Amino acid sequence: MAFLLSILFGKKVWEGGAPFTIGAIGFSFVVSLYLFIDVLGQGALGGGVQVEIIAFEWIPGIEIGLLIDNLSALLLLLVSFLCLLIAIYSAGYMHDEDGKPRYYAEIALFTAGMLGTVSANNFFQLLIFWEVMGVCSYLLIGFWYKKPEAASAAKKAFLVTRIGDILFLIGIIVLFVTFNTFNILEIQESADQIPVHLVAIVPLLLFGGAVGKSAQFPLHVWLPDAMEGPTTVSALIHAATMVKAGVYLTARSFPLIANSPDATLVVAVIGGFTAFFAATMALVAMDIKRVLAYSTISQIGYMMLGLGAGAYLYHHGHEALGYTFAIFHLVNHAFFKALLFLGSGSVIHSVGTNDMRQMGGLHKHMKITSFTMLIGALSIAGIPPLSGFWSKDGILEVAFEAGMNDPSFLIIWILGIITAFMTAFYMFRLWFFTFTGEKRSPGEPHKSPKSMTIPLIILAAFALISGILTFFMDGFGQLVFFEQAHGHAVEEIIHVFTNPLTFLSIGMAGLGIGLAYLIYSKRSISSNVFVSSKGTKAIHNMLVKRYGMDWAYRMFGLKIAYGFAKVADFFDRKVIDGVVNGTAKGGLLVGKASGFFDQKGIDGAVNGISRGIVGGGRSLRRSQTGNIQGYLAAVVLGICFVIAFAWIYIKITGG
Repeated sequence: MAFLLSILFGKKVWEGGAPFTIGAIGFSFVVSLYLFIDVLGQGALGGGVQVEIIAFEWIPGIEIGLLIDNLSALLLLLVSFLCLLIAIYSAGYMHDEDGKPRYYAEIALFTAGMLGTVSANNFFQLLIFWEVMGVCSYLLIGFWYKKPEAASAAKKAFLVTRIGDILFLIGIIVLFVTFNTFNILEIQESADQIPVHLVAIVPLLLFGGAVGKSAQFPLHVWLPDAMEGPTTVSALIHAATMVKAGVYLTARSFPLIANSPDATLVVAVIGGFTAFFAATMALVAMDIKRVLAYSTISQIGYMMLGLGAGAYLYHHGHEALGYTFAIFHLVNHAFFKALLFLGSGSVIHSVGTNDMRQMGGLHKHMKITSFTMLIGALSIAGIPPLSGFWSKDGILEVAFEAGMNDPSFLIIWILGIITAFMTAFYMFRLWFFTFTGEKRSPGEPHKSPKSMTIPLIILAAFALISGILTFFMDGFGQLVFFEQAHGHAVEEIIHVFTNPLTFLSIGMAGLGIGLAYLIYSKRSISSNVFVSSKGTKAIHNMLVKRYGMDWAYRMFGLKIAYGFAKVADFFDRKVIDGVVNGTAKGGLLVGKASGFFDQKGIDGAVNGISRGIVGGGRSLRRSQTGNIQGYLAAVVLGICFVIAFAWIYIKITGG
């Protein structure tokens, strides 16, 4: 509804339709909060709660319905809360921009896509909302479509994620053929009955969709370029929607993944390697938003590592701790990454550039932004007792435990520990570059309005306390599984701080912060030391060029995809059109030799269809009068028709 209202009446209301979007998302937040409290209250009695509502069934196995359980209730609340803060923040950030009705309409639709994704009771419906998010990401990344970089980034995001979406589509088709249903609960309950030859293939096909949407290696290349959109869009994509959908899909597929040791290893390896791989590129990025983009890719990798290692242990009879910590990290990451992106937006709004080399000395001008971003940096670095520490260390502990049974997981754990060092280093490189030292921005920085700083303060509070609070609720499992609390919070905290792995992780983070301080704040070590020798300079250049993967994708498109398109074009013009128009002798010979098509028949089948579609389009175009009242009348008539059809269907079928 907010989508339609913003498009139709956005120009006539405050901030181009902001009240419509803020009000709709606010209503969604209230409903989500009610559902969360209700499900949590029932779950506290012991065990989990699953409520499934089937609204409509087209044919057996294909339905429209809602699934409200522990996971969906938690994510509905998280998504609606963050989208609400981002929408409020947008009122200040987008104040001077053109096209605000379009912006708020797309934000509303994007939010609806994510809410629909996490509440769908079947994979087919989930895929529909999944694609709604894909369309919205294309529109929002390319919001400033007159900039060639923005238009190119939007197309890149859309095309790269389509690769994963095709794998996802194939996966749910195989599931339907196997189980005669798309229903998530029914498939989870029958996961152990999947044929042997599909045990690994099906979960990996679904994971392929997650790899594309969550920008995991090798489909990660779209996310850094997606920073061409407004910073609020970046916050939506990274913290509240889009990339989180891939983690959600993997979590929903957890029973399928846990059935296959091969699938668990692939998920963990992709996640662990991506965490390390993306962190290396964040070390050299100078665009403040791109640093955060690489950080998101890396942190999502941690979540995938937790799900993969957790599924491996679950397969071998252990508790699903990896699942718990992965979702825990998803929630914590949502808070501190939304904080960091909105903080970077506040900085960009003040100085007018994304380049950290043109920032510096901003602490005294933007104290709220500076302090809140410091909290976000400490949280993502894994410094206790901030939220990022609890979930990240839990994932690394699960990976280490899996490594005791399989050396492959031990290698991944080592990559995770090194990533912890790099995360702390590049985040404090960003903070010191931006807020300390001499002012390097050309103009005079200014404070951000309260509509931007208040969401920062709220998110900073959650980044501070969300981790420790869950331990007083008997750990995050109380929220994920809604189990009955047993008062083990103190024992859990003692376990964490008596575990040598914890001190190793904290030490690596502290080392990263210390090194960043010496290089970028105290300046006792020159940053040129990393490019002074041939070896380090070559590594630095490789990281700046993103390992050449963008070039490789470009060459693939130019040499292979474009070459295939030229062959298809030749076939269309010289064979299909040649047969029709009688200009290609080979085509005519084929047509005559078959004895099936004659000249008129082919003309009717190809060009006739084309002329019919074009003619139909011209006729429909005449109905577009520009009269809004007429359009609304057509919408109302359509709704009445749908209601009447549903009523007749219910009467005929008896319910």
